[in-house]
Amino acid sequence: MIPLPLILLLLSSQIFSAEKVSLSYFLIATSGAPHLPEFVGVVMMDDMPVGYYDSNIRKAEAKQDWVKSYLEEEPLHLKWYAAQCLHHQQDFNADIFNLKSLFNQSGGVHILQRVSGCEVDYDTGKVTGFNRYGYNGEDFIWLDLETESWVAERKEAHTSKEKWDDEKVTITFMKHFYLNDCPRLLEKYMRHGGDFLQRKVLPMVSLLQKTPSSPVTCYATGFYPERAEMFWRRAGKEVQQKLVESWETLPNHDGTFQKSVTLNVSSIPDGEWEEYECVFKLDGADDAMVTKLDKAVIMTNYPGPPWSFSAAVAGIVVVLIILVVVPIILCRIRRRQHNRNN
Repeated sequence: MIPLPLILLLLSSQIFSAEKVSLSYFLIATSGAPHLPEFVGVVMMDDMPVGYYDSNIRKAEAKQDWVKSYLEEEPLHLKWYAAQCLHHQQDFNADIFNLKSLFNQSGGVHILQRVSGCEVDYDTGKVTGFNRYGYNGEDFIWLDLETESWVAERKEAHTSKEKWDDEKVTITFMKHFYLNDCPRLLEKYMRHGGDFLQRKVLPMVSLLQKTPSSPVTCYATGFYPERAEMFWRRAGKEVQQKLVESWETLPNHDGTFQKSVTLNVSSIPDGEWEEYECVFKLDGADDAMVTKLDKAVIMTNYPGPPWSFSAAVAGIVVVLIILVVVPIILCRIRRRQHNRNN
């Protein structure tokens, strides 16, 4: 019998160029946050949302057109996801109540998060599963699939560890799901979203500045895939780091991405501005997008034209509200997996 990782490698090598692809399930429960749903479930393929559920709408929704196409062939899948979310919503409401008691907390905003799923390395065929809980932005407990036991990150998690370690049937079920069912579902998603996932979309690039003395931010939004290079250069050479601050790539609500890099112009004479340019290079694209540092094209809210700097980055706020601390947890998981593999 051909091993599952090899099957996935053979099936997917022609439809997806990334070395590693992940399918993650984010579950978030909140307490004391009146403007947020009490429970949110998000399915992410890498950093792209493909499914969504919350306790206000009480139904599961596809977030990409190609996912809707998949659901037309597999209509029971959406019902399964909604049922899973409803089940976990009840559990998470009880869990966050118990955690508040455990930490001797009453008022305030409290957040319980779980991220679980799988990552497939299409270079090696290796499948990695994960299941990690966080509370109020800090790691709480996670499942070690190799030892089939839970690892407490805080002393308050030891009671949960002792109880959950005894649930061998549940651990066996989760291990099978993360290492077998999850990769198969990931492969189905990749097949249905092949054309969409392989697309290349160039961004809209703008130069932003709050005041004439502020740094100039080169802001690119709407690009896909996530892998992109962005920097400032002068006379063909990349500008040294002490003048530049680069920001991490963030997801937009539509599955595209945004990125920015800031140039400190306070020490640059007016006569030398034209020597600087912002360079954006999308992975796999033939040419780079080059935007010259020109005062005439800089957008600013000083002394107060209709354009607003805050409006340009409003999408970031929306994503952070919806996903809360999801990107932080995902980065921690990937960092820990990388450290364990090395």
